[in-house]
Amino acid sequence: MWSQIDANMHLRHSAYADFAAQARLAMLEKAGMDARHFQELHIGPILFREETIYLREAGPHDSLRVTCELTKCRPDGSRWSVRHEIYRKDGIKSAVVNVDGAWIDTKLRKLAALSGELMEKFTSLPRSEDFTETTS
Repeated sequence: MWSQIDANMHLRHSAYADFAAQARLAMLEKAGMDARHFQELHIGPILFREETIYLREAGPHDSLRVTCELTKCRPDGSRWSVRHEIYRKDGIKSAVVNVDGAWIDTKLRKLAALSGELMEKFTSLPRSEDFTETTS
């Protein structure tokens, strides 16, 4: 989209974050954790940190493919990290987006743990080769 291109005629910096967020939500939906279900349970994902590493530019006519995988997670799923890799249509990796997040109770506005049902779905998400279980 034209709105995703900057003055240098390549993908603007914040568009990478938008593509990563869309892919992350699609990954959750594929695991059975859709937005409607989150609303019913008054829980949702939040981010504490987002880092983008730019490798190669993507232009106005490039099609992109975004991968998502868990890189880190507490045993109860309360805190987690996801790596997104963004590839151009020619297979060249354009960027890596790393995020650290958690779950929030949308009524209490406090961090929350996943229910047993959601935790079971969350543990089915793709994991990176360097995945680690952590307490921090």
